[in-house]
This record gives sequence, structure tokens and C-alpha cells, in this order.
Amino acid sequence: MRVISGKYRGKYLDGFDIDGTRPTMDRVKESMFASIQNYIKDSTVLDLFAGSGSLGIEALSMGAKECTFVDHNKIIYDILSKNTKGVENCKLLKDDYSNALLKFRNNKKFDIIILDPPYALNLINDCINKIYEYDLLNDGGIIVCEYETENVNTDLFELIKEKKYSSKYVRIYRK
Repeated sequence: MRVISGKYRGKYLDGFDIDGTRPTMDRVKESMFASIQNYIKDSTVLDLFAGSGSLGIEALSMGAKECTFVDHNKIIYDILSKNTKGVENCKLLKDDYSNALLKFRNNKKFDIIILDPPYALNLINDCINKIYEYDLLNDGGIIVCEYETENVNTDLFELIKEKKYSSKYVRIYRK
């Protein structure tokens, strides 16, 4: 697995074969980032279920100002630490998604929030509700959701794009 564009293009990333991770396919990642490229420059990004860090590193590679990576699994967090070595403007947090969102409440807002949780846990709706309740998204900011079977549906933010890739979906919401 590699970074596909920008400053870190070609950087090799570990973690594609670790139990508990499900890396985003390159064609999905490429299409996803093409859809949000106008939001990335100088943005503050949250990669909430970071895994290998592939999506957040891609955002940094394309010009994001900073990215906060959150993952609670020790093995995956260690790989994330390795993958972000040499990548500028990273903040890593080893925590559960719910605790992390609560910690950001009243002291941090983001321009882009990436939600790519383990599909079987159906966490996207809960995350979106907490993002709204805690006011974590800047005006004009976006939430990028990748999921498989979850019934993702909210009227808290404006749906600006939805695309299906085989069995996966990507939805983008804007505040």
C-alpha cells in the first residue's frame, strides 16, 4: 500500500495485512480524494478510525495543514506511528473514537473529518451525531464516510456526494 499523490507520493505504508484493518482500495481512495481535492489545501483533518493512516497521510500529502489520527488498537497504533514517521504535521491519539470526539469538544474543530470505521460496527451515524452535537466541524467543512452495509442517513449535514464502489459506499456531507 502506497500514498498515491502529492508530497508523499509513493511512500510505502504498512498495515494492509493486519487483522482489524481494511485498507481503502487505491481506486476508491483516488476517486474519494478527487471529489474532495478543493477542500484539502491548508485544511485541518481528523482521521478518526485511522488504521494504517493511509487516508490522513494522503490528505497531508495533498496539502492539508495538519491531521489528527485516532485509533485505539495498540498493534494498529504502532503501525500508524511507523507510517507517519517523516510525515509532517501529524498528531496521533491512541483512544476510542467516542472518547476522542469528547476530548475535541470545545477545543478543536476540523475542516475535514474522515470516517472509515470497521464496517461491522455500524458507527458512522453515531459519529455524525456526536460531530454535530460537539460542533466539531468548521463552517463549510466536510465529513467523508466510507461504509458497506450501514444505513447512513442524516439531515444534520448536507449530502453533497454519494458514490458506490462495488460493495462499498462513499458519502460526503458538508456543514
